[in-house]
Amino acid sequence: MAAATTARPPLRGRGLSPAASACARRGRYRCRPRSPAGPATGRLARVAHQLAQVNVARLRHPLSAPETTAFVAGLAPVNALADAAPGFVWRLQDDSGDATSIRVDGDPLLIVNLSVWESIEALWAFVHSDGHLPYLRRRREWFTRMAGRSLACWWVPAGHRPATGEALARIARIEAEGPGPDAFDLQRPYDPAGDILPPAAAAFRSRSSPSPR
Repeated sequence: MAAATTARPPLRGRGLSPAASACARRGRYRCRPRSPAGPATGRLARVAHQLAQVNVARLRHPLSAPETTAFVAGLAPVNALADAAPGFVWRLQDDSGDATSIRVDGDPLLIVNLSVWESIEALWAFVHSDGHLPYLRRRREWFTRMAGRSLACWWVPAGHRPATGEALARIARIEAEGPGPDAFDLQRPYDPAGDILPPAAAAFRSRSSPSPR
């Protein structure tokens, strides 16, 4: 299902190099998809749409440096955990099985993580799983703090695989305007119809809590 496009103001993002910002501006900006009959809701919305997420980070040291050894060693097991996680759909990767060799703007220290999930809850559950959380807590050992936004989520038609240009455009959008229906984070998420949702943590806890007897 092709998504409609509308004219947008130039996209800019702090923390990305000028070349990366130009890549974001060139990426096709997709409005949130809607069916001809109106926005999908409930179970239909989850079938018609999937959640894309991107985050970028700049390494403190090259991948070949001793300081990055633990991060590199964790790539294969963490990616395998993601591939097997409930609700996982797709992730950007090359022939080696990860995306560390995919250059955003020729910068060998800039790492991009791009994936698609069935739901916000599925992404949150993986990010905070026992296999992934220890690496998340160590991120400052391996990555510098980005000057601006480095993460964005948005809804895509089921089956769509976002390109890096599209993903960088979403980061630029949330950097310029803050969280909204077309680019948001897990603290202020939106549903496919454009309605704001509770923070992902609260929604996940409510779904995980046992029902009262």
